Amino acid sequence: MKHMLQICCKNNNIYKDFPVGSTLLDIYYGFNLDFPYPVVSARVNNRSEGLNFRVYNNKDVEFLDVRNPSGMRTYVRSLCFILYKAISELFPSGKLYVEHPVSKGYFCNLRIGRPIELEDVTAIKKRMQEIIAADIPFHRIECHTDEAIRVFSERGMKDKVKLLQTSGSLYTFYYTLGDTVDYYYGNLLPSTGFVKLFDLAKYYDGLLLRIPSKDNPDMLEDIVKQEKMLDIFKEHLRWNYIMGLSNVGDFNLACKAGHATELIQVGEALQEKKIAQIADEIFQKSQQNKRGLLVLISGPSSSGKTTFSKRLSVQLMTNGLRPCPISLDDYFVNREQTPRDAQGNYDYESLYALDLEFFNRQLQALLDGEEVELPRFNFTTGQREFRGDKLRINDHTILILEGIHALNPELTPQIPAEHKYKIYVSALTTISLDDHNWIPTTDNRLLRRIIRDYNYRGYSAQETISRWGSVRAGEDKWIFPYQENADVMFNSALLFELAVLRYHAEPLLNCVPRNCPEYAEAYRLLKFIQYFTPVPDKDIPPTSLLREFVGGSSFKY
Repeated sequence: MKHMLQICCKNNNIYKDFPVGSTLLDIYYGFNLDFPYPVVSARVNNRSEGLNFRVYNNKDVEFLDVRNPSGMRTYVRSLCFILYKAISELFPSGKLYVEHPVSKGYFCNLRIGRPIELEDVTAIKKRMQEIIAADIPFHRIECHTDEAIRVFSERGMKDKVKLLQTSGSLYTFYYTLGDTVDYYYGNLLPSTGFVKLFDLAKYYDGLLLRIPSKDNPDMLEDIVKQEKMLDIFKEHLRWNYIMGLSNVGDFNLACKAGHATELIQVGEALQEKKIAQIADEIFQKSQQNKRGLLVLISGPSSSGKTTFSKRLSVQLMTNGLRPCPISLDDYFVNREQTPRDAQGNYDYESLYALDLEFFNRQLQALLDGEEVELPRFNFTTGQREFRGDKLRINDHTILILEGIHALNPELTPQIPAEHKYKIYVSALTTISLDDHNWIPTTDNRLLRRIIRDYNYRGYSAQETISRWGSVRAGEDKWIFPYQENADVMFNSALLFELAVLRYHAEPLLNCVPRNCPEYAEAYRLLKFIQYFTPVPDKDIPPTSLLREFVGGSSFKY
């Protein structure tokens, strides 16, 4: 008689017995769950696992479809492997780089010795469809790291070799799809037949891998033109290339060779140069604008907007201007007037949490040369206060408005476009783990926020992770639709920062209890930052954007 184990299905809180060694897919079918979309992965005791994972002890299991971020990551990784297999068969000497998320898909750089034609894209997509129709299983091979390095060395996959050589792991795993081999740092689908929807499009000088909508997985995400976002990614990839750093393996080897301090100095200098260029542009525009110029700075949570605006202010002063920063947070309506979300909670992310009428009245008065008394919002009482802060602007004054809604046209509808200079700030991660494993920009920001919330707000990593979903929903609604309105984009991510954040984030993530839902995300982040050789923050200057999160800044916040 087969030994049995007990599974608690968190989707319906029902317990059931299964034979020891059952796969998660067996267990899913055994529970006969009614999911509206295909299940793609699961959480086992709050750790993400693929559906081929075998269970040998009693477990809690929660099944996930592509509407869950963890499920979507599994789906997209599997789709990338299918894309790589198709390309390696059609262009054996070609090189695929899955570079970064853009336009609600993934930008892929394909180097085949000539420009990519529409016929190439059609052929790749057709081959991908054939691979999916063949329902080929993904196999996970666990082995000694030296064995995996040998496998990738034989295939000339130097990016994987460098990553694994510098990972410090005794054992690792890789995946096979037929006779194609690749490395992914998370789980994949059981087989190619689980991919139900995708598209591949020619996009500028590369490819755009299109994925299902997380809200309605029966439809593809719409292509949203993001030319400025693409340009800022490419600019930083060029810088990395000049420095000889294509991926985390390169970075780790550079650190081990004693170049960490040099990488910090170059990364900080590049950012300072960019900020100086933006300040010069603002100065030029202000000289042409006799009615005053409004600088609007927006960006998502933990993008470093505050430090950016302070460093920009310093550079504006070197141009003979007097910057005057105004925080949009001071124009919140009194708490009882705050709009509520679908759950009945105060919606502080909403544009209408701001007193737009009062804000525009004061703004117009300032631009007309009048003196106004600026408000201060008391976050403890939830009320607007006046403390005698008077302001009148002159020809040398530059008003700097900073807040998540700064680029929304509804914020300043009365101000003509020629009187505005709009800046979008975000941490757009600029380095990949290897050629096929990008680093999500949201992970960069979440790690920053976990550290800052702990240092300055007294929140645990668990509390920050639990709030992150609602923060991201607010960004999708109120920030990202307006990012391409910017006159300039500034990438606040630093090449070396994840190696520095590792020092600060690891102890906080290790404190997340295993029995809470947030553990799954904490465990994933821990696994991911351990690819980076840790770099201490002693060489980071006090004006660095990173100091806003890890502490030690010379700016007052």
